[in-house]
Amino acid sequence: MSTTLSTARAVPVLMYHHVSPAAGAVTVSPVHFADQMAMLAREGYTTLGAQAFSAYLAGEPVPAKSVVLTFDDGYLDNWVHAHPVLAKYGFTALGFLVSGWVNSGPVRPNALASTSARNLPDLPDLLGHSAAKAAIEAGESDRAVMRWSEIDVMRQAGTFEFHSHTHTHTRWDRVSANASTKRSSLRDDLLQARAALAHHLGDVSDHLCWPQGYFDTDYVEEAHAAGFRHLYTVEPGTNPRHGNPARILRLDVRDKPAAWLKSRLWVHSRPLLSRLYLKIK
Repeated sequence: MSTTLSTARAVPVLMYHHVSPAAGAVTVSPVHFADQMAMLAREGYTTLGAQAFSAYLAGEPVPAKSVVLTFDDGYLDNWVHAHPVLAKYGFTALGFLVSGWVNSGPVRPNALASTSARNLPDLPDLLGHSAAKAAIEAGESDRAVMRWSEIDVMRQAGTFEFHSHTHTHTRWDRVSANASTKRSSLRDDLLQARAALAHHLGDVSDHLCWPQGYFDTDYVEEAHAAGFRHLYTVEPGTNPRHGNPARILRLDVRDKPAAWLKSRLWVHSRPLLSRLYLKIK
């Protein structure tokens, strides 16, 4: 990579969950998401995959306008609405899967198929965030979450890489009787996630996203022991070159037009300005 083009001082990591017409918490509408991705393409942004982002944190240069797109939880609407837009622009995102929620089954229609087919297929019913959580808790995660077959198509298309968001998405700090139980339960959860991803995807990376953004010293130590080195938080901020891979900061993307995101990226591509902005916000 040419160093003349590789001048990023900071790389913002954007955090999405849902891309869906079912409005609700942590949801961006398909219209706004398409607008945001079109802006990134128009402005010349490069979306970094996990390997390139890891190299950047280790000191390697990347293009000045670099950004990482992340999607938490593996919701079905990521397949239906996000994947087709990313394919249109040749963008790559990091999807963090709760491996215990993913089911087998045939590929369902998405927005790309509905626009290209002569006989338009019906898109799956998409659940809002609260309804999706309720379905998962009721053992009906297939109504809310992508299938392994859909994940495979996305990987082959290059629109998504998939990484761990644990196996059960449990906050062990809340449900464990003591620190020892918390650590052993988390350890089992992380190892189950690694085994599931290795089985279905063929490999598993060292990138892990914390459920609900929670972590403490026990969590970090167990994650490192399980082979995870790049740990994604929900803490706001940007990530400078030679940044801390064990505490990756992210920016929550709102359901707003591209102009809003463009202004945030301008701020958070500048480390000092980003810190000042968050301090006075």
